[in-house]
Amino acid sequence: MKPNLGYYVQKINDIVKDTEAIGEEMHPCYEEIRQAIDKEETAAITDERREEICKIFQEGTTQYEAMLETVRSLRPPARVMGIHKKFERAYVDYVAGCQEMIGSVTNGIDVTAFDAAEQKQDQATEEISFAIQRMTSMLLKR
Repeated sequence: MKPNLGYYVQKINDIVKDTEAIGEEMHPCYEEIRQAIDKEETAAITDERREEICKIFQEGTTQYEAMLETVRSLRPPARVMGIHKKFERAYVDYVAGCQEMIGSVTNGIDVTAFDAAEQKQDQATEEISFAIQRMTSMLLKR
């Protein structure tokens, strides 16, 4: 059975849009911690606020995990199979980076772990972006 190109493209598009929207929702919490780290004022973030941020991060990451399962279940057209796998690996890394960021703020703020998680997410985001551009280019060259 041949993969449905329209369905595949729509699902990838939905995943990218939803990922961006979730990231935008979590961004103020990320910025709050990033600024506290940069100003060396992490002690100013109360345990209650940190727990609230962890909860928000976890809710977003849970949504990312569900989207990752969708990515894994998709049947890409043959011509984008390789780049789809690259996209999937990058998304796995992105979700792992999100989970690591949660861990970095669960029991106090571990600056080294937070920075490493941030770097992992940034790298994965670049790879996701590259994969999407490549996929788009390949699918438009019919």
